[in-house]
Amino acid sequence: MKTNTDELQVFVSVIDCGSITAAAEALQQTVSGVSRALTRLEKKLDATLVRRTTRRLQLTDEGELFLTRARLILAAMDDAEESIARHRERPAGRLRVDAASPFMLHCIVPHVKAFAALYPDITLELTSNERIVDLMEQRVDIAIRLGALQDSTLHARSLGSTRWRVLASPAYLAEHGEPRDVDELLRHRLIGFTAPESLNDWPLRNDRAGTFVTIAPAVAASSGETIRQLAINDGGIACLSEFMTTADIRAGRLRAILDDALEDVRLPINAVYYQSASMAGRARAFLDFLAAKLAA
Repeated sequence: MKTNTDELQVFVSVIDCGSITAAAEALQQTVSGVSRALTRLEKKLDATLVRRTTRRLQLTDEGELFLTRARLILAAMDDAEESIARHRERPAGRLRVDAASPFMLHCIVPHVKAFAALYPDITLELTSNERIVDLMEQRVDIAIRLGALQDSTLHARSLGSTRWRVLASPAYLAEHGEPRDVDELLRHRLIGFTAPESLNDWPLRNDRAGTFVTIAPAVAASSGETIRQLAINDGGIACLSEFMTTADIRAGRLRAILDDALEDVRLPINAVYYQSASMAGRARAFLDFLAAKLAA
């Protein structure tokens, strides 16, 4: 008896999700159904693909070999579907997009509904990572990266840039006073990043420091979104990208300070991806759409 694509999809999902329960949730199937499909596949192949323990799943040698082939078969099916969609000039298929949490929340999520209305046949899968991810390992089609790009075999498309702003909540400034210069700023409660340390170099002119001032955070976080929330909740003064704070300034949740001393240092925004004929149509549709939204 030959295997079918549903069984291949179950097998690949179990490995990618790390457990039968997680795969069942991702596939919107029952746990028992996924388990039966995996067992049925192993019986058809007369081979054990996965060793099951109480704590984790482990691929056998046969499983490793079959996983590679299964991925190729499923990718070929995606290619076939995409070729039909391209023939109809309607991009279709799954598109996996990764970005840091602040960019995802402020620049992608608000526009997902509009994108879906334009491209109903594209299924978006959105993931957030604060660190740079390996696109192949994480099965990501497009990653949005902020800052200078490292040397890479990836293709890149510029989506513009964003500048920094020094900000605090009106309540914090009312209680602690607004700093008039860098020296006064350094005596305030400052919110910074845990990593990379370069994000704690704020682009402020100073006679002693030059273009950047290195701050010593009173509290630090790994995510810009966490820092934004700390600032909104009167936790101190932060330096954040304009793309995630413009709405807060307009709404009065945050106030920009020290603009006269602020250097116009821009943070590049790039999309990186592997070139793929099967993915080209939906990737181009998404990047054209996102570039237009960012420009607006």
